[in-house]
Amino acid sequence: MPVLEVTCSLVGWSCLYLLFCRTFAQQGSEWSCRLVTLSHGIVIVMLTAYVLFIEGPWPFTHAGTENTELQTFSLAVCLGYFFFDLAWCVRHHTEGPVMLAHHAASIAGMLLALLMGVSACETCGVIFGSEITNPLLQARWFLRRLGRYDSALGDAVDLLFVSLFAAVRVGVGGFMFYCELTSPRTTLVMKLGGVGMYALAWVFMVDIARFGYRKSRAKYDRWRGARGSRGGGGGDHPLGAADAQKRD
Repeated sequence: MPVLEVTCSLVGWSCLYLLFCRTFAQQGSEWSCRLVTLSHGIVIVMLTAYVLFIEGPWPFTHAGTENTELQTFSLAVCLGYFFFDLAWCVRHHTEGPVMLAHHAASIAGMLLALLMGVSACETCGVIFGSEITNPLLQARWFLRRLGRYDSALGDAVDLLFVSLFAAVRVGVGGFMFYCELTSPRTTLVMKLGGVGMYALAWVFMVDIARFGYRKSRAKYDRWRGARGSRGGGGGDHPLGAADAQKRD
């Protein structure tokens, strides 16, 4: 296991956090932590994209194969970040049990792939699929913090996030999960880990679907209210309220 690489990664992300804390002292620690998360998301997506689409091998056909040097490096960079982020979340009590379970499962999966020397191929695929939506999630938080979330830009970020999550983490992730389960090279413990990670993806998907429904319904209700106001007099008609209740 590349202990030195993981340690350097942990130290690097921690130093970046301290730099952000010093630079944005007036914004608070979560602002700095989310900047680190955003930086990690961009870096690891680019790194694992190169591993998957350029260097190879393809995770759908080579699940369970021996780790390459670049795959190992990618896992070390990501593992160091997850150690940092888990410690930060526990220290500041910012996340619930589901997110903490996701962090713990991610750490366990990367540790197993590094310790056994195999399955980094599909693990990098899981990391790519999981982190590709992360910059959008952080953008949503920053827009809300800056008071610009309730805008066309905020709607576009939410729509792209939900679409990517459903298509990549649930859709493509489901096919990768199937390939991992059916691969004769993948060990049983990695298959069981895949079951846990995909189950967590569905837990998140259900929460995201509920959020999407609530936001869409709220926007529709506001649109109907604005349309009724522009219509003029409809609300004063004796049948106006009853008609609205029937449509609801």
